[in-house]
Amino acid sequence: MDFICYYRNFDPTNCNYSLTMKTNKLRIITAVAIAMIAISGNAQDYSKFYRKLPVTMKQVEMPTIPANEMNINECGGVGDGVTLNTEAFAKAISRLTKLGGGRLNVPAGVWLTGPIKMKSNIELHLDKNAIIYFSPDKELFIDSDGKSSRVTACISASKHKNIAITGEGIIDGNGDQWRPVKRSKVSDTEWSRYMNVIGGQTNADGSVWYPWNVKAGYKNIAATPEKQEAMRNDIIRLTDCENILIQGVTIQNSPRFHVHPCYCENVIIDGITVRCMWNAQNGDGIDLSDCHRAVIVNSTVDTGDDGLCMKSGNQKNGRPWGCEDIVIENNTVFHAHGGFVIGSEDIGGMRNIVVRNNKFSGTDTGLRFKSSIGRGGKTENIFCHDIVMTDIGSEAIVFQCDYANKPAGGVAEKASEKLVNVPDFQDIHIYNIVCRGCKTGVKAHGIENMRCVHDIDIKNSTIVYHGADKDIDTATAQLTLENVKIVKGVKQ
Repeated sequence: MDFICYYRNFDPTNCNYSLTMKTNKLRIITAVAIAMIAISGNAQDYSKFYRKLPVTMKQVEMPTIPANEMNINECGGVGDGVTLNTEAFAKAISRLTKLGGGRLNVPAGVWLTGPIKMKSNIELHLDKNAIIYFSPDKELFIDSDGKSSRVTACISASKHKNIAITGEGIIDGNGDQWRPVKRSKVSDTEWSRYMNVIGGQTNADGSVWYPWNVKAGYKNIAATPEKQEAMRNDIIRLTDCENILIQGVTIQNSPRFHVHPCYCENVIIDGITVRCMWNAQNGDGIDLSDCHRAVIVNSTVDTGDDGLCMKSGNQKNGRPWGCEDIVIENNTVFHAHGGFVIGSEDIGGMRNIVVRNNKFSGTDTGLRFKSSIGRGGKTENIFCHDIVMTDIGSEAIVFQCDYANKPAGGVAEKASEKLVNVPDFQDIHIYNIVCRGCKTGVKAHGIENMRCVHDIDIKNSTIVYHGADKDIDTATAQLTLENVKIVKGVKQ
């Protein structure tokens, strides 16, 4: 009688089938029991993050991963920083999938690889001295069907369930080989490195550098530097997936966004570190796009663009998307364009989002709500409270309805001429905020003759500014401030 062995560290190729029928039955029963255990054997209790919420919401649950284990070495992987491990990762995930799923262990080493495609019931687990390092060879990331406008994400999945990325190691997107660099944002020494060490090419006026015709000899994959720049990928992009856990790992140096679940349900992001250079173009930290039921907790973000960001694009296949039932708690954001951000796209709406007990230190803005005509949607039950901030470069709290995306070296997008997807920032409650050091305390501008910023209250907060206390266009933005101290300070 054949059976599947679910024990950790068991090699299925060495299974002994000469057991008695009684032993086989016992092991099968044991295997099924073990397979039902949640990841790591001890599922964490995330219910604590739902206590005393100002709004009722559905809670996340841990994904379940079968207890099979496999080491990447068993599938030909070599962590010497030279050997390409794309095939080894694919083979290991395929073998585990045939067993019903399990944990793929990545031990100490530098694991050079092309894209990794996750599947249902798979956990990618990194040893604390493991670095997954994505190859600078752009050709490895070209989408096989040729239909996508962007290359394949470093780690991706589509329409899968029970996916986990865990451990204490590092996942490095090798973003220097992809991102443009603005001359105004680097020193002479850094600019010399790009020009003389990496190679590359600048635009006509020398204001932007592109990793084009680099000295390492890797081929270009587009007709122009600008078109290649537009193909940049994310490190982690999971689309239409359910039951996701990203825990413990460091995710750094992305070509574009670092952690980007899209159209996903039941997402846990816990205790991760996201980092890149402060000037990394589009280097968003953690972006949830149209996700339902999620927690982002205990994490540290230090990035080149928005830190903790909620997005929503056009509704997909008629499904009522948007971001909904999300708790963001106990996180630290260092550099970012915004500590917590909604937008610039929020077309599907934002509902039941609680941001509390976080700290922002050195972000460009603190709480940032940005959109424009063609990108806007409705916010409902948004609560931001018990947040501390220091050294905020611009506004502590800002509402903007004329946001325009501008690619490096390109022209800013024009707002839609049709009055569709108009921003509707409302039902937002901000309280118990302490900010020591910002240029402007509160800024809010809507759109003339439209209700784009309204029914928003800020309470019981203290903001120390050095530029202007408030910049609120009362004709287009209606905010209520109650027991808010906005104190003039001195720029440090």
